[in-house]
Amino acid sequence: MASIWKGSISFGLVNIPVQLHSAVRSTDKISFRLLHETDHSTIKYDRICESEGVSVPWGEIVKGYEYEKGKFVVLTEEDFKSAAIESSKAFEIIDFVKAEEIDPRYFETPYYLIPAKGGEKAYGLLREAIRSTGMVGIGKITIRSSQSLAGIKVVDDALVLELMRFPSELVGAGEFSFPSSDGVRPQELQMAEQLIGNLAEAFDPAKYTDDYHDNLMRIIQAKMKGKKLKFDEPEDPASTDVLDLMSRLQASLDQGKRKGAARNGKKEKEAVKEKTTEQPRARARRRKTA
Repeated sequence: MASIWKGSISFGLVNIPVQLHSAVRSTDKISFRLLHETDHSTIKYDRICESEGVSVPWGEIVKGYEYEKGKFVVLTEEDFKSAAIESSKAFEIIDFVKAEEIDPRYFETPYYLIPAKGGEKAYGLLREAIRSTGMVGIGKITIRSSQSLAGIKVVDDALVLELMRFPSELVGAGEFSFPSSDGVRPQELQMAEQLIGNLAEAFDPAKYTDDYHDNLMRIIQAKMKGKKLKFDEPEDPASTDVLDLMSRLQASLDQGKRKGAARNGKKEKEAVKEKTTEQPRARARRRKTA
């Protein structure tokens, strides 16, 4: 996988040569073409001038900023070059901040930082220092003439640079109205906490799949064979009535207990099966050793 940026990380007077590689992929996304319904011919987009009604070649197209309805300031390539940040090959860590102090909404896109030749030792030193202190290194990075705020974290043995949003990009919670905690009764809170405890599991990302993607692929494959699949319409869940909240919580807890008992029963059967399978193997190993 090709790097999207080459430069260095600097903290204090220490410089670490690195390359930036994407830490996510979107290979599973399904892409579609727009077609004419009558004959399935592909649809092309054209660059039509609103005032003249004619197609405009790329060579005659410029970029403009609309500062008032119908009024524009045109920017040239020179303008964009002038605005570009010169230090585009360095990521200077300005601050180290405690990870828990950063609002998760700031983080956007992760990238692996790979040490270039000669930077391995300093890379390892920075990684272990960030790991032991629980800090995030905050700075700015310029990729393809666009500057972003970014944070450096540790994930396993990797330093991960995650692009971040600037404060002006976040919508404040004050713009909305949220219910207060005054109406929450202690017994309801206790049952809700118990329900959460019953549903608590170790995080296993492999168990979460994109059902919409899978259903689309099933439909596509069926249509390729001249068949048609039909899925049941999902029911629109009604909001839980305040008076019915306790009974819903209790029913949820009872359901969780049944599922938990079923899970435990399954684990016990698997353990017995494994033990039963292991006993003949153990006897065979002892005979072989004797």
